Formats: sequence, structure tokens, C-alpha cells
Amino acid sequence: MVKPFAQRLLAWFDRHGRKDLPWQQDITPYRVWLSEVMLQQTQVATVVPYFQRFISAFPDVTALAAAPLDEVLHLWTGLGYYARGRNLHKTAGIIAADCDGVFPDTVESLQQLPGIGRSTAGAISAIAFGARAPILDGNVKRVLARHGAIEGYPGTSDVAKTLWQLADNYTPHLRCGDYTQAIMDLGATLCTRSAPDCKRCPLNADCRACQLGDPHRFPGKKPSKKIPIKTTLFLILENAANEVLLQQRPAQGLWGGLWTFPECDAEANINDTCVQLGYRAIHWQAAPMQRHTFSHFHLDFTPVRVSVADNGGIAERPAARWVMPCAPGNLGLPQPIKALLQQLSPAD
Repeated sequence: MVKPFAQRLLAWFDRHGRKDLPWQQDITPYRVWLSEVMLQQTQVATVVPYFQRFISAFPDVTALAAAPLDEVLHLWTGLGYYARGRNLHKTAGIIAADCDGVFPDTVESLQQLPGIGRSTAGAISAIAFGARAPILDGNVKRVLARHGAIEGYPGTSDVAKTLWQLADNYTPHLRCGDYTQAIMDLGATLCTRSAPDCKRCPLNADCRACQLGDPHRFPGKKPSKKIPIKTTLFLILENAANEVLLQQRPAQGLWGGLWTFPECDAEANINDTCVQLGYRAIHWQAAPMQRHTFSHFHLDFTPVRVSVADNGGIAERPAARWVMPCAPGNLGLPQPIKALLQQLSPAD
């Protein structure tokens, strides 16, 4: 007789599951929440050093709430999906101000906070508070879709509803935190997207995808569509002191709250853009175009180094700042901007 789903999964976790990840030590709601948000659409190996830096800088939710957003986004630089970082800071502020620094302990109350969806709320509730709460992150979707041979893309409402029902059915009443970590771990280590290790999987006895001999068929892939391409020029304004100008983007929208170079849409408009900023372009030189890919479009950007002279311009103000490329300070920077600054820095 095949043992129940959760029993097999927990037995595997006890023997083979990962238990030494930094967020699995000294478990608190804050540490669980931080790790779960960072792990959204990001691999464990990438998250580990970011998590450790965050915990070192902001050891608890009150410290995170008190930190300037720039400092938070600076530590987030490179993780991508920067709305996650902004929502972390916003949620920390709410918990510190409205909850006396104490995390809500139910899925329903956690879901009221910015950036916490049903699955993240379930993980916090289960791992930090021991509550019975199903989760359905990317790894769990893959495990359940394969185990039940669920056809279709999980992003559609019907498939998601089926997977949530399965997640709820399989979640046990005891050891909920261990079970939650176990099913995420199984998807991350054995039931992987490209190379599932079905022979070592504790669920292979009744996994329908395994029986069909076609685990890659599940879950269904997202319907493909052509990704649009947007283009821009990044104007790297340089003054006589070899400083470059950075501007802070609006809080909402693409790269919200981060610091980037001024932009314009064509070389013919470089002079006008500089004048609007309060500077006079002396000369400029364009570098080869580069591409940065977001989840929903490609950004083709051309870096243009522009030597400028003051023209009664903005000088120094909160939304614009002259910095040395080698030492921009603790600013939140998108990865392409950080890379360009490093390229501008003189070699050691």
C-alpha cells in the first residue's frame, strides 16, 4: 500500500531535505517573510547572500521600517523585480507602526499587507506559526501538476483552482511548517523544471507524470507571445570633476524609486534634454547598444557619454545627484546602471 502523500514527503525531508539554509535557522516571522519574498522568481543560490546582507543590515522588522528606502533598494540591487523591495519596506512600516512590530499570524491578515499574496501568506503562517495553510509557489505548482498530471498552464484560473485544491488536500494537520518546507524543497532539488530526478522522488509510486514517462509535459507552458522591444538612450552626463548625473525615478512604475541616468529617445534630442536638466552639452559619444530583458519586454539601451557644462542647472537636489562612478553611495541602482557605472570606473 502506498503511504499518504504528506507522510512520504515528510519522511524524505527528514532524511534528505535541506535544513541549513540561513532562513531555516532561528526561525521568526520576519526571517520567513523576508526569505519568501526574496525567493519569488529567484533561485536559492542567488538569494542566500542577499538574505544574509539584509539580516545583517536590518535584523528585525523595526530596523527595516526605520531604514531609508534608498538603503533598502541599494541592498536589493541585482535581485530584480524591485517592487518586491519597495513592498518589503512598505509592509515593514505598517507592521512597525500599526502592529507594534508584531507580525499577523493568519493567512487572511497577512494577505492584507503589500506584496504578500496567498502563497507567501501561507508559507509565513505555516513555517513561522505552525498553522495549517496550503501554499502554491512555482516549485509546488510543478510538483502537484506532475503528480496529478494536471494539463494546462498554472497561470490560468481553472488550472490554478485545481492546484490550490490539491495543495489544500495534501497539507497535513501536523508538522505543517516542515511539510511546507519539504514540498518546496522537493520542487527545488528533485522535481526540477529541466532535469527531474524521478527515481529518487518519494512521490514516484503514484505520480502520474512519472507513470506516463513524460514529466516535462507538466505543468503546461505559458502560451508564447512576441516580447515587445523598447529603446532608449542613457545619457551619462559628465562634469569637469568626472562625476556623472543620476536621477531618481518616480516611486511607481518601472525601476520605481531607483537611480538611473537621464534618458532621451534619439541623439537629435540630446541637446534639448541637457538644457531641460540645466546643462549645456559640449560633446558626446555613443557606445554600442545593449539589451536588458524584463519579464514582459526587452529594453535596448544605448549609453551615450555627454560632457556638459553648467547652464544654471539643477545642481544638487533630492531627485538628482552628481556621483563618482566608482563610489555612487548607498543608492538603489538597476543592474544595467550599476554595470555601466563599473565600466566608467578607472581600473585598479
